[in-house]
Amino acid sequence: MLCLVELHRESCAFFSRASAEISPLLCVCTSVCAVLIYEGPLEHYLGCEIARDHIAGTTTLSQKHYAEEILRSYRFWDILPRNTPMKPNTRLSKDECDPNPKPDFHRRYRGIVGSLGYLVTMNRPDLAWPYSELSKYVQFPGIAHMEAAENVLQYLCDTWNEFITYTRSSRNPNELWGWVDTDWAGDTDTRRSHTGYILMMNGGPISLKSHRPDHFSLSTSEAEFVAASQAGQEALYLRETLKDFCYQQPNATEIYEDNVACVAMSENPVRRNFLRHIDMRRYFVCELIKAGFVKLIPLRTHKMVADALIKSLASPAFIDHRHVMMSQTSFALKFLHS
Repeated sequence: MLCLVELHRESCAFFSRASAEISPLLCVCTSVCAVLIYEGPLEHYLGCEIARDHIAGTTTLSQKHYAEEILRSYRFWDILPRNTPMKPNTRLSKDECDPNPKPDFHRRYRGIVGSLGYLVTMNRPDLAWPYSELSKYVQFPGIAHMEAAENVLQYLCDTWNEFITYTRSSRNPNELWGWVDTDWAGDTDTRRSHTGYILMMNGGPISLKSHRPDHFSLSTSEAEFVAASQAGQEALYLRETLKDFCYQQPNATEIYEDNVACVAMSENPVRRNFLRHIDMRRYFVCELIKAGFVKLIPLRTHKMVADALIKSLASPAFIDHRHVMMSQTSFALKFLHS
């Protein structure tokens, strides 16, 4: 028997492959903690609405009521919506910061960014990039930063009822796979790269990250290796976690990468003298591939879903990637090779 217990202050949730495995644990917990009350199958948790269809084999996660609350709080519920969270090719800068923002202005900006962060954490991967970009300026936000934050609210007004659906009928059920990408020297303030990866299972995302690493990359290949290394570490962790729940991954976790040089060098250790500055990252990725834990697969850039995690895209591309991340478009793996 194996149960996963999720604790958050006064709330907790129990997970297991079968409800019969949870019952003994519930009896022990309720006898030890008198204030613990079992409320039945999980339907709401930390503001996230959970709907399960046992016949269809689907689980849906939604935060539409929380999104509506955000929009009404900042008076954006009836505003003209946008179809992308940020204008294409938008790059915010510290040159636009206000060293002495007014308290009300500062409080409003921090509140918007914090609210977006909670949406990203739970079930909105499409907001990961704007949240990452806006959060860099919470200390001294300027007018340009506030305008960008309010653009995100306009986008949220158009997509407040978006949800993620996981399904048993997806291709290769219970198999982990994903995308990784990086925007080399994309940060205008520091010229550091921006990394993003998203790992999927049963049709929906189970782990993602969009962030700016703390070091410089001297080439696109190095930036891609850093991103692949981070995605590989997360894949390795998830594989071990899934093994504990009897969902062992029999095959290497396929991670799609749009940098052909990175894929080639990860499988063929050549030109070592030119790769000394990225040896540690490269060897870690190579070891994962050699051990059969991870496999990097080349993918055309316009099909790279992780692009939505590292930069602001034009509407058609962003919407296509969002539909895939939110499991609203069937994305069979054979489509990746077309």
